[in-house]
Amino acid sequence: MKIIRTYNTYIEAHIAYGQLAENGIESFLQDEFTVTIDPVLTNAVGGIKLTVRDEDADQANEILFAFEADRKEKQACPNCGSADVEYIVTDAPKNWLMAVVSFSLSSMPVSAEKKYHCFHCGFEFSEIDSNENSE
Repeated sequence: MKIIRTYNTYIEAHIAYGQLAENGIESFLQDEFTVTIDPVLTNAVGGIKLTVRDEDADQANEILFAFEADRKEKQACPNCGSADVEYIVTDAPKNWLMAVVSFSLSSMPVSAEKKYHCFHCGFEFSEIDSNENSE
């Protein structure tokens, strides 16, 4: 078995797993339960690893690259039209404040604010306009 991708969340991992299954490629998610049950261990175990048989690795990579390219095309920046957009944790003061409070009280972190960020023009936005991008 060969690791072709790693993921930080089970949602991303299962989407990729589903894409491969839909195209007839048998795959396996390694460390899925460890990361899902205790997300703090994500970095320690290296995330959720998507593995395939060695002989299926090239075809699996092609399928996932095509899927990722299609996804990026559908979430283009409304400001400049670039497809270089990712859903990231923002540098909002609220996120920093919650991190400090959570650390000082030794509690689990509160969910962080996330937005779509265009790496081409720097524009940040909350939602993808589904009417514009749907076919």
